[in-house]
Amino acid sequence: MKKYNLLSIILLGLTLSNCGDTKKGENTLFTFDITNFKEKYTQQDQLNLAITNSNSKTIDSIVYYVNDIKVGTKKGADSYLFELKDQKLGYQNLKALVYYGGENSEATSRVELVSNVKPKLLSYKIVNTYPHDKGAFTEGLEFYKDTLYESTGQKGASFFRKYDYKTGKIYKQVDLDSKYFGEGITFLNDKMYQLTWQEKTGFIYNAKTLKLEKTFTFTKDIEGWGMTNDGKYIYQSDGTEKIWKTNPEDQKMLDYINVYSGSSKIKSVNELEYINGKFYVNVWQKDAIAVVNPVSGAVEGIIDMSGLRKLINVTPDDVLNGIAYNPKTKTIFVTGKNWDKMFEITVSE
Repeated sequence: MKKYNLLSIILLGLTLSNCGDTKKGENTLFTFDITNFKEKYTQQDQLNLAITNSNSKTIDSIVYYVNDIKVGTKKGADSYLFELKDQKLGYQNLKALVYYGGENSEATSRVELVSNVKPKLLSYKIVNTYPHDKGAFTEGLEFYKDTLYESTGQKGASFFRKYDYKTGKIYKQVDLDSKYFGEGITFLNDKMYQLTWQEKTGFIYNAKTLKLEKTFTFTKDIEGWGMTNDGKYIYQSDGTEKIWKTNPEDQKMLDYINVYSGSSKIKSVNELEYINGKFYVNVWQKDAIAVVNPVSGAVEGIIDMSGLRKLINVTPDDVLNGIAYNPKTKTIFVTGKNWDKMFEITVSE
């Protein structure tokens, strides 16, 4: 266990949550009984929801909610046992609506749900090494119909291009307006979607011509970082531990998962790639890739990429960023911001 914790801290820069981070409700008439609450829960646990009644009121009934979803009703002051197995990782916001003497009062609290999965240490093998434009501040990398596309950041220098990864020959490049900081890209239904960083703006292009067809505004107040898709939905990161699920038809953000490695959330989730049913995730400023379960958000594997730094001419600020899966070769391409090389790799346990 100690070896696993050390590995996670080195590779992913975990931010450990504060111990006992259980929030009491401000209501003084009724409160959640937190005496039996654990510091952290997993999806295998049950949560006993109960109310303290310090003023000895006669309670008619209690309606219990988890994350604003009604989960059960009890007559009198009875407690409710809630199964956590179907909950997504992260904080679970608890609410109890207590009915008494023709009135009602609300109590709130929260508990943290963490992962019980111990990530496997995965290894990689370099299959090929290719040139990479050292002037490219890589934000997104993706294959579309056997051709590699790359998007870059920095205001006044953001662009995306399609090119021959073997030679570096550029087939076409589109420069963004200088007010935008380009971020992740993904291709779905013959469209190319692109995010911007803090402008809360995205673009949709014709995948064949790369002509702009639509500009959209994010439906949540978040930043734009990485982007990928599973063939039906688009997923994007925002620089926190969240990965958002988005409807490609109207760009509405539908839901999110929180990325956890063991008992700790992984912040600064960046570039994303959906590979064989898993998210492969760059963590900003870390020479590692996390393999994430797209349903629960649990980190299932960690790839230590630090060895690549010995093979490139970069500064510490030139961070690993850029993951593209080539379905034709069944290999993964990785690079970084202002790296002079790109690597084609395979991954195994």
